Amino acid sequence: MSNEGETPENRLRKELPEEVPAAAPESSGPEHGEEQAEPSLTGRQRLVKGLWPPRVTRAQLIVALLLFGLGFGLAVQVASNSDSGSALRGARQEDLVRILDELDSRTQRLEDEKQGLEDQRTELESSSNQAAEARKQTAEKEKQLGILAGTVAAQGPGITLTINDTKGTVKADMLLDAIQELRAAGAEAIQVNGVRVVASTYLADSGKGVSVDGNKITQPYRFKVIGKPQDLEPALNIPGGVVQTLEKEQATVTVERATKIIVDALRAAKQPDYARSSSQ
Repeated sequence: MSNEGETPENRLRKELPEEVPAAAPESSGPEHGEEQAEPSLTGRQRLVKGLWPPRVTRAQLIVALLLFGLGFGLAVQVASNSDSGSALRGARQEDLVRILDELDSRTQRLEDEKQGLEDQRTELESSSNQAAEARKQTAEKEKQLGILAGTVAAQGPGITLTINDTKGTVKADMLLDAIQELRAAGAEAIQVNGVRVVASTYLADSGKGVSVDGNKITQPYRFKVIGKPQDLEPALNIPGGVVQTLEKEQATVTVERATKIIVDALRAAKQPDYARSSSQ
């Protein structure tokens, strides 16, 4: 339907297409060094940007591994305990009794082993003490035998017997009688003019003197004797004894007690030719 009131000019405008508006020129970049402003971020976007990608240090990684291992071990232990507890809870009464018996038997075996070890320790200590005591007794015995054999020096209470023979009438048998009397009275060590008297000692006349074990000695004859003075001196002074016999020969005899007599003359240890220990 035509509009009769329209003019030819208006009709022409309607038939022609409308003009497309010109597009805005594209921005070719910031002009004069100005940068385009970045769009603003929300709080959630900033949180995500801060957490990812993660920034892990070496120390944090080691701590994490340790915590993981600890947690894994605890989990295994809890699981093991749970399994054991559940197994015992589900066991029959006969099984529980058997388990208790086995535990008692194991405990008894351990107690027996402990007692055995303690007994061994006691025995070793006792053996060690016995060995030490045996060594001590052996050393003491060796000293005693050394004194009797004349191989070690000795000291102790005793007497000193001095015989002055200006006339030369004292003979070897008279000195031997003095030694025998002293031994019978309990003398433990005797020394005559620097010669140690032992079990095998012998005396002989030698010119105007006497020889002891081949060693010539001259007057005055001085005896150093270790023993109990209260026994030694009376033994020499008994009637008809050593002192009276020597005085009859016009010799002068002096006996003196002392709290300390030193016998230091030594004899070399002699190896027997035929005798051997019966324990060998």
